[in-house]
Amino acid sequence: MPEKENSPRFRNYRFEDLDVWKTGMQIISEMYTLVRKFPREEQFALVDQLKRASTSIVLNIAEGSGQSTSKGFALYINRSKSSVLECVACLKVAVQQKFVEEFDLAKVNALLKEEYFKLVALEKSLRR
Repeated sequence: MPEKENSPRFRNYRFEDLDVWKTGMQIISEMYTLVRKFPREEQFALVDQLKRASTSIVLNIAEGSGQSTSKGFALYINRSKSSVLECVACLKVAVQQKFVEEFDLAKVNALLKEEYFKLVALEKSLRR
């Protein structure tokens, strides 16, 4: 007999239900698309940094969700916020160096801003 989707075997991990994680996954997708426009010589510099920073957003959310206390989880959410800001700073460098145009960043910048403020709210609620 086939298992039902809501059986324990098919349940999501706690972090997969969080809006911040879902938005973070969108950021990764946009970032990987965006960095394809960068010059080849940036593959192991700014491209790598942007991939690692954007991935770090969701990895810290996932890792933090396994903490035994809300305050412990809040520490990881704070790290995710830092990774969002790292992405923003790297994108500013990319524009300055003319790897991309400002208009190329519209979607990812909107997602980063949304993510940042969602993380701020989540961290605040976890620290109460």
